[in-house]
Amino acid sequence: MKPFIQKLPLSEDSSFVARTYRTPNFEVSWHQHIEYELIYFSEGAGMSFIGNYVGEFKTGDVFFLGTNLPHTFQKRHKEMVTAAVVVQFRDDFWGKEFIHLPECKEIRQLLDNSVHGLKIEGQAKVRLGKRIVELEHTQGFQRIVLLCECLQILAKTAMFKPLSTQEVKQFNGKDRERIERVFQYTIECFTNPISLKEIAELAGMSAPAFCSYFKKSTKKTYFDFLNEVRIGHACKLLIDTDLTILEICYQSGFNTLANFNKQFLRIKQMTPSRYRKLFTRTEAIL
Repeated sequence: MKPFIQKLPLSEDSSFVARTYRTPNFEVSWHQHIEYELIYFSEGAGMSFIGNYVGEFKTGDVFFLGTNLPHTFQKRHKEMVTAAVVVQFRDDFWGKEFIHLPECKEIRQLLDNSVHGLKIEGQAKVRLGKRIVELEHTQGFQRIVLLCECLQILAKTAMFKPLSTQEVKQFNGKDRERIERVFQYTIECFTNPISLKEIAELAGMSAPAFCSYFKKSTKKTYFDFLNEVRIGHACKLLIDTDLTILEICYQSGFNTLANFNKQFLRIKQMTPSRYRKLFTRTEAIL
C-alpha cells in the first residue's frame, strides 16, 4: 500500500499550518508530505511509526519530522481519544532566501537532522509544548516570530533523540512504494503469523532478495522490525490491561513465551514484568 500524500490547505492569511487534530480527525494512516512537521500530543497515547522507527508516544510528547519522512501515530486502543497540535511548514515559507542567510546556519542543520525524525526530551519538550499550543491561536506577524522561537529552541537543544535510520530520500519511486507497502501491511497484520514467503511475495521479490533489500533499505532485518511492532503492542497491553504476560505474548503475535521474553528484553532492556511494575509506579507518582 503506497503511503497517502497529505496536503493541508492554507488559508489566505497564513503561510503555514498550525491546528489541533482530535479523534476522529487525528487518525491518519501511513503517510508523508513535503512539509516539515512539529507535533505536540495534547491528549492520548499510543505507538509511533516514523521511517523505520517503532516506539511509544504519550501526552506531552513533541516530535519534529523532516520532509517526506513517512509516519503514522496509532492510538493505544480503539476507544481512546487522542489529539495533537500539528504545525506544518516548508523551508521557504518565509521566502526562498531567508533560510540561506548566515544567521540561519543552525536552523539549516536542524532541518538536515530532521530527516531522521526527532523526539524532543527534557525541558526543551516543555518549552516547545507551551509555544506550539500558543502558536495555534496566534495571528499576524507574531505567528512567524513564534515559529522561529520554536525552531530556535530545537536548534539549540541537545535534548532530543534521533529516531529513524531509514534514508527515505535515497529511494526511487518503485523502491519507496515497495517498502511502504511492506510497512503498512506489517502495521495492520502484525498480530497474525507473517512468513518470510508471504512478505516477500507482497514486495514482489524472492525471499533471499527481499531479505537483502529490506536490510539495505532500513538497516535492520524484516523480523527485527516486525518484533519491534509486536513488542510495542505488548507494551500497550501491559499498561492498559490486566492480561497475564502469557496472554499478552500470544495477543502480540508471538508463538512462544520464551521468544517473547527474549525479544522484549532485547528491545526494552528489561523484562515484561519489570516494564509493567515500572509504569504502574510512575502512574502512581503522577
